[in-house]
Amino acid sequence: MASSDPPKRPRPGPWPPAPESTAMPPSSWAKRTGFRPKFSGEANAPDSGQIAPQPKPRDPDSNLDLESGRAPPAAAANGGPEKEKTPPPRRKPAEEGQAVKKRRESNGGGGGGGRKSSEAPTANGQVTGEEVPPLPLRRPVRNDVDGLPQIVDDHGFGSRHSHMKYELRDKPGLVPIGLYGFQHYLSMLGSLVLIPLVIVPAMGGNVEDTSNVVSTVLFVSGITTLLHTWFGSRLPLIQGPSFVYLAPALVIINSPEFLGLNGNNFKHIMKELQGAIIISSAFQAFLGYSGLMTLILRLINPVVVAPTIAAVGLSFYSYGFPQVGTCLEIGAVQILLVIIFSLYLRKISVFGHRVFLIYAVPLGLAITWAVAFLLTEAGAYSYKGCDPNVPASNIISDHCRKHISTMKNCRIDTSQALKSSPWFRFPYPLQWGTPVFQWKMALLMCGVSLVSSVDSVGSYHASSLLVASRPPTPGIVSRGIGLEGLSGVLAGLWGTGTSSTTLTENVHTIAVTKMGSRRAVELGACVLIILSLVGKVGGFIASIPGVIVAGLLCFMWAMLTALGLSNLRYSEAGSSRNIIIVGLSLFFSLSIPAYFQQYGISPSTNVSVPSYFQPYAVASHGPFRTKYGGLNYVMNTLLSLNMVVAFLIAVILDNTVPGTRQERGVYVWSEPEAARREPAVAKDYELPFRVGRLFRWVKWLI
Repeated sequence: MASSDPPKRPRPGPWPPAPESTAMPPSSWAKRTGFRPKFSGEANAPDSGQIAPQPKPRDPDSNLDLESGRAPPAAAANGGPEKEKTPPPRRKPAEEGQAVKKRRESNGGGGGGGRKSSEAPTANGQVTGEEVPPLPLRRPVRNDVDGLPQIVDDHGFGSRHSHMKYELRDKPGLVPIGLYGFQHYLSMLGSLVLIPLVIVPAMGGNVEDTSNVVSTVLFVSGITTLLHTWFGSRLPLIQGPSFVYLAPALVIINSPEFLGLNGNNFKHIMKELQGAIIISSAFQAFLGYSGLMTLILRLINPVVVAPTIAAVGLSFYSYGFPQVGTCLEIGAVQILLVIIFSLYLRKISVFGHRVFLIYAVPLGLAITWAVAFLLTEAGAYSYKGCDPNVPASNIISDHCRKHISTMKNCRIDTSQALKSSPWFRFPYPLQWGTPVFQWKMALLMCGVSLVSSVDSVGSYHASSLLVASRPPTPGIVSRGIGLEGLSGVLAGLWGTGTSSTTLTENVHTIAVTKMGSRRAVELGACVLIILSLVGKVGGFIASIPGVIVAGLLCFMWAMLTALGLSNLRYSEAGSSRNIIIVGLSLFFSLSIPAYFQQYGISPSTNVSVPSYFQPYAVASHGPFRTKYGGLNYVMNTLLSLNMVVAFLIAVILDNTVPGTRQERGVYVWSEPEAARREPAVAKDYELPFRVGRLFRWVKWLI
């Protein structure tokens, strides 16, 4: 090269920089250079159709040095260029490699802190193969989002799990683990026990049946949670009855073949549900363990997950407040208390714990239940000559018939669940009888299991960014989905009424409690199994008044909707492409099922189900009316489910409408080779008890 050529600027060193290096760019580098990160819709993205103010044109001779992170030389007072400072000498490659190796070893193999110079951060906290400069010094910034404080660097990317009290592999001791494990499960009480309180009465079951199903749910949830933390994704995620399966369960319960049954048809319908759950869960296990899930992962992105999960919460609007209105003075108090605790009192700490935010649901339940007890004992719902335990069909007096609804819904002494439940009861498989298998109900549940897998994928990614060194590999995600399928088979054999899967509320609970230890979740699962053996626990939960249950469900479903939409933070939320896709998915997820649910119903139609269950009786009057009754059942029921419609529209549009990876917020999973190289990642997700050695040949699960 000619001597007149300008000298080359030194290439940036590897990231993380060597500890002894003192050359750090100023913290205002991003402001002085005009750097604007394209992250979560905060920056201008011309290809996504956003409208943002354009920066002022700069002098083309300024030659901003973005690689070294320095501004151009400023002009001196006399008009001449200021003398440029001499950059520090670059070390030899051998010295750089030794420094990087030493830093990685001190961080446990570079689990989540170190990044190569050839890796660039993306919107969902991961790295790509682009070349970037060394990151400037991090500066602490207060994040006002509850439960998600971060250390933010000058590039705008947050440091993962810097705010967690205990991370994935931490073992703080028996007392802290027990305390935080109890706190973790108590904060998710509503997600665990409320579904049986809805489906068992809908099946015609009595309070004793409800108590037994609640105990069974606690038992199966404890078993499947232990299995998932040992042999699944190994993330601290509680398994239990998901709201994803609630709507299809109600559709099967309100099928026309069950409407004409006489007497207690609880066991008959439960056996039908068990058969559908077993087949659909076996299908989910096949998706996971065969490796097909790694192919489906390419289609599942934040823009798909967000409207799908949001539609699960929105789908129960016809059940929520209409049930609260049966005793408005109790149900409204329940909703207001949970809102006050979770929003207005969320920053109040007691001994370092935000008790009102963490325990909003159990605190609201306890206070509302106490108020209802005082009103009942004070005689507010007592009417002369009227007995709330007498069936409405046997009441002759018009005075009593007028107040029978108030007595049944507002009084808390009408349930005999606590008195009738035994002290000890062991849930056992096939306790309701031999499952009944019908292919049309099994196909319905198979479609729902795919939506459940989409829900779990979003939970795996979000929780891993909080507690683990890196997200899992696609193989580990498939392994987790496969184990969820096996867990669903167990739920079908024991008869919980729904399949067992990862609860979406896990992510919010981990962020709020700041507990990411796997040991705490495992200890809580053991306590859950012990409590399930005490029959009085199930009886106590089954005696919660229905109006209080409806009030809690209104909050839980609203929370589920918000958690689903929060997945958009991994994409460019301000992109017109994403806005249109999410908007279309949400709108048609409400409108198309409404068409199926209202088809063939006139004001004079005699409907034999309650009004709040009418949307789930679509199998008897849907628009599909071919000569194949089973096909009519599957199509009418599937397209009447909000989350199925949202998933179909979102996955088609997101994978056919052009968009950059950054704009779409494509989930970035760890590569298997990188996971094997980094000891921290391997320890996060490797199977215990040397089980992993037996499955080394199954490459698609690593």
